Amino acid sequence: MPVGLAVDRALELNVCGVGGVLVPPPRSLDEAVEGLATAYDDRTARRLRRFSEVPDGAFVWTRESDGLYRLGRLAGPWEYDASPGAVAADLVHVRPCEWARRAFTENDVPAAAAYSFSRGGRNFQRIRDPRVESATLALWPGSEG
Repeated sequence: MPVGLAVDRALELNVCGVGGVLVPPPRSLDEAVEGLATAYDDRTARRLRRFSEVPDGAFVWTRESDGLYRLGRLAGPWEYDASPGAVAADLVHVRPCEWARRAFTENDVPAAAAYSFSRGGRNFQRIRDPRVESATLALWPGSEG
C-alpha cells in the first residue's frame, strides 16, 4: 500500500478511521469487534471499540506523507466502508470527521502530539498530556483559544 493512501483518503472523504478489513463486511459494530478479535487479535478489536466510543467533537491528529499534520474533529458514528478504495487503503472502520483546511508543521503542533508520531504513532491512540487539548483547541478554526 502506498505511504499516505489512508490519510489522503480520510482527508478527501472527511472521515477518520482505522484498518482491519473483514470478509464478509460486518453489519454492526459488535460484529466488527468480534470479527477483528478473530481475524486479527484482541488488541485490534479493543482499539476499534475505543475508537467508536470517543465522543463526537473530540479532536484527532493525523500526519500526511509529506510530514505535515492535520487536525480534525469527530462528527458522527462508526460505520464499515467496504468499498474497493477503502479496502485498498485499509481504512474501513470510519467515522465522519471535520478536517481543518490548514495543515500544520511540527512546530505548530502540541509537543505531546508530535511526540506520539515521532515514536511511530500511526494507530488510533489517546494522548494523555493534559496540555494537548487546550493547545489543540487554540489551533481549531474559529476558536477563541
